[in-house]
Amino acid sequence: MRTYATVLKGRDFRRLWLGASMSTAGDAMTLIALTWLVLNRPGGTGRLGVLAVCYTAPVLVGGLAAGALLDRFDKRAVLAADSVIRGTVVASVPLLAAMGRLPSWLPFAVAATYGLSKMVPMAGVPAAIPDLVRPADLDAANALESVSYAVSGIIGYTLAGTLIGAIGPENVLALDAASFLVFATAALTVRRPLRHTDDGAPRDATARRPRVSVLARDPVLVVTTLAFMTFNIAEGALTLVVGPWLAKGHLPGGPGTLSVLLGALSVGELLGGAVAGAGRSGFNRLRAIAVAQITAALGFLAVIAVPHRAAVAAGFLLIGLFGVPMTVWAQSLRMERIPAPLRGRAFGMLRTLMQATPPVGAAVVTPLLAHGHLGAAAALMTVLAGLPALALLTLRAGAPTTSSRSDGVPGTGVEGVAVRLGGDADDTAEMGA
Repeated sequence: MRTYATVLKGRDFRRLWLGASMSTAGDAMTLIALTWLVLNRPGGTGRLGVLAVCYTAPVLVGGLAAGALLDRFDKRAVLAADSVIRGTVVASVPLLAAMGRLPSWLPFAVAATYGLSKMVPMAGVPAAIPDLVRPADLDAANALESVSYAVSGIIGYTLAGTLIGAIGPENVLALDAASFLVFATAALTVRRPLRHTDDGAPRDATARRPRVSVLARDPVLVVTTLAFMTFNIAEGALTLVVGPWLAKGHLPGGPGTLSVLLGALSVGELLGGAVAGAGRSGFNRLRAIAVAQITAALGFLAVIAVPHRAAVAAGFLLIGLFGVPMTVWAQSLRMERIPAPLRGRAFGMLRTLMQATPPVGAAVVTPLLAHGHLGAAAALMTVLAGLPALALLTLRAGAPTTSSRSDGVPGTGVEGVAVRLGGDADDTAEMGA
C-alpha cells in the first residue's frame, strides 16, 4: 500500500488517474444503458450482436489514428479534445429523448462513435504513465489504472442498474456526458508536457520518427499481444452477449442481474489489481502472466451453472481476479520495451489489436446462444481464453530489440531489460537526471 501512496502523491499522475476513473465509471453506465435501450425494442436480443460490433469494430480504424495523434501532439490536448467530442455525442441521446425524437438507430451510432475514439484514453493514459512515475513504480501505477477500471466499473454498473429503473436509460447517459467533461478538465490541468522525441527536445516537424514496425522484432510484445487478443475474444463474447443474454431470460433479476455479473467482474479486477501492483519487483512476469491467464480461463465455465446467479457471478469474479494481474504485468513489460517517441503509436496499435477482437467473440457466440447451445459457448470461450497462454510458458526472450531510451525526465524509459523464462526480469534502468 505504501507504493500506491507514493505514486498517488504525484500531482499530475493523480489528476489524470482521477479524471480517467470518473470517465470510466460513466462508460460503464453507458454500456448498461445502451444495452437496455436495445433490449427493450422489438428484436432486441438479436440486435445485441450488432450493438457489440458497433461498440468494438470501429476500434480498428480509430485506434491507429489515435496512436499517431498521441505521438504528434501533446497527450493532454488529445485526451481533452476526445472527451469533449464523445461527451457531446453521448449527450445527444437524453437531449433527443427529452424532445420525444429519439431515433432507433442512435444507440448504435453512439456506440460506434465510442468505439471509434475508445483507444484515445486507452492508449493515451498508459503512454503517459512512464512520464509521470519512476521506472520502479510502473507496476504500481499500472495496477492503479486497472484498479480504477474495476472501482469505476463497480460504481458505474451498480448505479446504472439502479438508475435505469428510476430515471430511464436515456437519462443515465447524461451522467456519462458529464464525466467526459471532468476528464477533459483533469487532462488539461496536468502540468508536465506529454510530448516526446528521441532526445526529449521539442519536436522538429521535419525530423524522422521511429517506425512502429520495429516492435514486430520483439517476441515478448508479439506473443503477449496474440495471447491477449484471443483472451479478449472470449471476454468480449461473455460481457457483450452471453452476460446480457443470461440476464434477460435465464437468470432472475433483469437489468439488476446484468449489473451484478459485471460488478462481480469489476470486484475481481479490483482485488487482482491491488495484488498485482503490491508485489515484489524482479519476478518472472512471463510465467506469472501465463499462469494467471490459464486460471482466469476457468471462470468462463461458470456460465453453465444457470439458473444459479451466485455461481455464474463467481465465474465473472474469477475472470477479473486473474485477468487484471496479467494485464498489469504485461503492460509494465511493454512500457520497459517501447521507446518513448513510439509510445502513443505502440500502445494505440497494441491495444487496438487487443480491443478489436471482442466482435469476433460476439459474432461466434451469438448463433450458438440463438440455438440454445450454452455449453458449447462456454467451452469455446474457455479454450480461446486459456490455450494461447501455453505459448508464454515456452517463450524465451532476451533484451528488448527496441530499447526504451531515457530522455532525461523521471520515468521516461528503461534500458537493458532482460526477460528470461526460469529467471528473474533484470531491470537495470537508472532514472534520468
